[in-house]
Amino acid sequence: MRVPLSWLREYVDLPAGTTGRDVAAKLIDAGLEVETVEQLGGIKGPLVVGKVLTIEELEGFKKPIRFCTVDVGAANGTGEPQEIVCGARNFAVGDKVVVVLPGAVLPGDFAIAARQTYGKTSHGMICSDSELGMPDDGSHGIIVLPPEHEAGTDAIELLELVDEVLHIDVTPDRGYCMSMRGIAREIATAYGLPLRDPALLDVPAPNSYGYPVKVEDPAGCDRFTARTVVGLDPEARSPIWLQRRLQKAGMRPISLAVDVTNYVMLELGQPLHAYDRSRVDGTIGVRRAEQGEKFTTLDGVVRTLDAEDLVITDASGPIGLAGVMGGANSEIADSVTDPETGLVTGTTEVVIEAAHFDAVSISRTARRLKLSSESSKRFERGVDPQAAAAAAQRTVDLLVLLAGGTAEAGVTEVAAPAAPRTIAMRADHPDRVAGMDYGRETVVRRLQEIGCAVHGQDELVVTVPSWRPDLAAPNDLAEEIIRLEGYVNLPSTLPQVPSGRGLTPRQVLHRRVGRALAGAGYVEALSYPFIGEKVFDQLQLPAHDAARQVVKLVNPLSDEEPALRTTLLPGLLGALRRNDSRGSHDLALFETGSVFRAGARPGLAVRLPVDRRPTDEEIATLDAALPAQPRYAAVVLAGAREQAGWWGKGRPSDWADAVEAARSLAREAGTELVIRGGQYGPWHPGRCAELIVTLNGVETVIGHAGELHPRVVKAMGLPARTCAMEIDLDRLAAAGGEPVTAPRISSFPVATQDVALVVDASVPATTVEAALRKGAGELLESLRLFDVFTGEQIGEGKKSLAYALRFRAPDRTLTAEESTAARDAAVALASERTGAVLRGA
Repeated sequence: MRVPLSWLREYVDLPAGTTGRDVAAKLIDAGLEVETVEQLGGIKGPLVVGKVLTIEELEGFKKPIRFCTVDVGAANGTGEPQEIVCGARNFAVGDKVVVVLPGAVLPGDFAIAARQTYGKTSHGMICSDSELGMPDDGSHGIIVLPPEHEAGTDAIELLELVDEVLHIDVTPDRGYCMSMRGIAREIATAYGLPLRDPALLDVPAPNSYGYPVKVEDPAGCDRFTARTVVGLDPEARSPIWLQRRLQKAGMRPISLAVDVTNYVMLELGQPLHAYDRSRVDGTIGVRRAEQGEKFTTLDGVVRTLDAEDLVITDASGPIGLAGVMGGANSEIADSVTDPETGLVTGTTEVVIEAAHFDAVSISRTARRLKLSSESSKRFERGVDPQAAAAAAQRTVDLLVLLAGGTAEAGVTEVAAPAAPRTIAMRADHPDRVAGMDYGRETVVRRLQEIGCAVHGQDELVVTVPSWRPDLAAPNDLAEEIIRLEGYVNLPSTLPQVPSGRGLTPRQVLHRRVGRALAGAGYVEALSYPFIGEKVFDQLQLPAHDAARQVVKLVNPLSDEEPALRTTLLPGLLGALRRNDSRGSHDLALFETGSVFRAGARPGLAVRLPVDRRPTDEEIATLDAALPAQPRYAAVVLAGAREQAGWWGKGRPSDWADAVEAARSLAREAGTELVIRGGQYGPWHPGRCAELIVTLNGVETVIGHAGELHPRVVKAMGLPARTCAMEIDLDRLAAAGGEPVTAPRISSFPVATQDVALVVDASVPATTVEAALRKGAGELLESLRLFDVFTGEQIGEGKKSLAYALRFRAPDRTLTAEESTAARDAAVALASERTGAVLRGA
């Protein structure tokens, strides 16, 4: 909402010297969001009205140039015509224009002086809208003023060029502030000054001979006022003051009838619409649209309507989309001058609509059609239903005044009966909410200032004003008291936090996992939890895969992603693809978050009470209706894992890095993973590892890691050899058992033993490793595979696995015999379980 300060002063007598920033500070204290205060003007020196006396066309130049003499009255000090060179062609001899004289400075620090140009001396300039810092009205030419303004008149004052405009971001609950009336009320309250309410007009009572109106849907339209004005002058134009106020408020002047309705909407907050009566066929009606009904709006677009849309109709069909936009078939006609007779034709009779529509219905229509208008913005925030008659009367008065029309005596008002809204509240309720003592007198005074009627002593009965639909409960009234008394005056009190509460085990693991992956060089990438089902085909998931059972949203942000994710990989791979396409080729990303698993028979969510704590049964019922939401962790890698440099060669990321990421998460959870070759969905069948833990004595696959299948890489536009890992953190934590504790560090030296074992090529290295760990016993501190060799020396179908075993005792230095015995025991068990033999034996 743009609020010109000069317009605001019509309703509140602000103290002399009050600036826009002073007013903005008051509004901010009252809880409104003032974004900026725009300073209009920046013009110095003489800017006057001039009358064009002569025009000489200069020839021999690349573009048309005119040498003009202009009467500027006594503004130039001599009274002689001013000689000015101008390239514009949208004015003629006798027109009144805006002239800036030498010595003036226009916006942008553009100094005006007499100068030689096109063989003539130009003493000033004839101005356009943009040169004066005014919004362009679409003519892209010189400002041509109405003929009644005398030459030499100060154009700065005439065009109201010097002003301040407040830009206010009105929140959805403060719809009354989408008008000068509402902002003026806030300013009057803030300064403690009286308000001249522009809605306080003498309005004639409804009668039976107004324009016929039939409302078929009282729930969608509970009030409809219609007035008729005839005898309008089709040549009448909006006066300069009206055009300038619309421009400062961010609207473009169009025609007198339309400008007046827009002006009244800005002034009172009540959207209006003017119909050309000669184009309206019979009774005006309000009804719901038929499903699929077609309607052409004022912007010339044919729109397909929904059964929930409200439409304004006549005998021919829809003539307006209620609360959003009028129809092209009943719009006010532009005036047309017959070139032969000189007669001007146009709209001379209008029917004015001032109605109150259901906010939810208007909001849904505007969003579904993507057709937000100044009217819909106000209706969906809440419009004062009692202001319709006053707004219609104000529109009638302005049309009679500015267009020479005559108001017909008929007044139509269709209104559904509605009782005033009341709220019962204890007088000390705001005190208890704010934690400070306001007192009954302050509470009553502040409520009356916002338009409430208050009765009672300790128990107050508050009648809410019609323009405040947001006030519905005692806490709403308490908020009004608090904001008007000033949020800055509230005491600062630190909350009393009970001791002994910390993070839950799930939260602890989540943080440990994030730190571990970040420490390993991964960068966290957060993605939206929405996916489209076509991504499952790109990931090559089987048709019966559980990940395809998605929970779909009723109102998704995007029609292409209407479901909640069942895997973290699509979001992470999308982030990797975007970064790779923008030049970042060496990537290691991770994400932790919830996935959503649809149950076999989802329940129906219940609405929990707000006046008490829900019972355990109610919470359990709500939880049962929700999809399962296990927490997952995933990583994706592409490009170099280790950079090349003077220190040596680099190394590309591969499937082993994805597996190691899973191992690091298992260490943080205090458990060990069993790594086994597998085959699943997006992973390469020969480079995919199953991540296995033991739960309740049963080996359970909780994730996969490895290199992605080339078909998946191609389908998703990923870098070659992209690797990924995904694991179920909740089940990993369940397998971990006790909290992770820091390892004990022995002060005794380590004993290292290396072994190279030859096994069949089909034997997994993890199986050999598990046997070595089991056989080595408690003295084994760590075990690392440092070499894998295949070749003729080993034999066909064989491979050599070289391990480094570190032994250490917590209480003594190991002897060579002890470490050798532990190594031999490890090799013996590996030989028994896997058929391994010592290389060279």
